[in-house]
Amino acid sequence: MAREFSRTRRIAQQLQQELAQVLQRDMKDPRIGFVTVNDVDVSRDLSYAKVYVTFFEEDEKLVQEKVEALDAAAGYIRSLVAGRMKLRVMPELRFIYDSSLVEGMRMSNLVSRVISDDEAKQKQHSDQQDTPQNTDDKSEGEE
Repeated sequence: MAREFSRTRRIAQQLQQELAQVLQRDMKDPRIGFVTVNDVDVSRDLSYAKVYVTFFEEDEKLVQEKVEALDAAAGYIRSLVAGRMKLRVMPELRFIYDSSLVEGMRMSNLVSRVISDDEAKQKQHSDQQDTPQNTDDKSEGEE
């Protein structure tokens, strides 16, 4: 009988939860600010973990500085998480900015703008049809 989740996936989920708590509660670095851990991808041998994070910043330079601050503190974060998890090998953490949330919001805004523009054009078109522009059309229908 096959397992629902592989061991690496279960470890990745637990690592994601522990990292979120550590980054929220234990990190005092003001450069990092508010960070969300979106996903963790652990290698099969548990030696590396890619940690996908999101910040509520749109400035690429500021985002890059925050990722660099996380990378600089990766050893400290790793030691904090290792104390919470019972693993023989604690994966080396690599932080990667996940832009999918920001891109999703941007796409949603574009769709909303297109819909509102379309509704405005449709309303303008119906308003033009309601007002008589040519009086000759009425006189032909009356004859």
